[in-house]
Amino acid sequence: MAEVYYLSPLGITNIVEEDGLITKVSIRDEEDLKPTTTDVAVLKQAITQLEEYFAGSRKAFDLPMKQPGSDFQQAVWQELQRIPYGSTITYSQQSQKMNNPLGIRAIAAANGRNNLWILVPCHRVLGSNGSLTGYAGGLWRKKWLLEHEAKTLGVGQTTLAF
Repeated sequence: MAEVYYLSPLGITNIVEEDGLITKVSIRDEEDLKPTTTDVAVLKQAITQLEEYFAGSRKAFDLPMKQPGSDFQQAVWQELQRIPYGSTITYSQQSQKMNNPLGIRAIAAANGRNNLWILVPCHRVLGSNGSLTGYAGGLWRKKWLLEHEAKTLGVGQTTLAF
């Protein structure tokens, strides 16, 4: 296992690698954390791809990644990866896409257990009324990510009203 701390526009980003796979990406609020460097190729690749995403030149990630979870959680996270860059869906729409219309709460809970922030875009899922809900990194980061994607695409509002 290896990890690196990278300074992103959203704060110190912790990226963890195990067995050549990215297993965690999270943004931390601890003020005492400082950026670090790494010689691990997949961590360097993850930093490069995140920098490209934040610069607006990357719309999808092609990193080797894996996170532990049940078959249901894996299916939820795979569905998240199908949400196009700059688009949003509701938890209800996600449950419909998964042919599980009664599983909204379980799907929302699985979204909340996503350890691969940004790479597996749980920030693209909204509440049933279109409101910002449930983002472990804080709703301001979710809003920032959605606004960043809209601005990069040059579509819709550049500032979201929630």
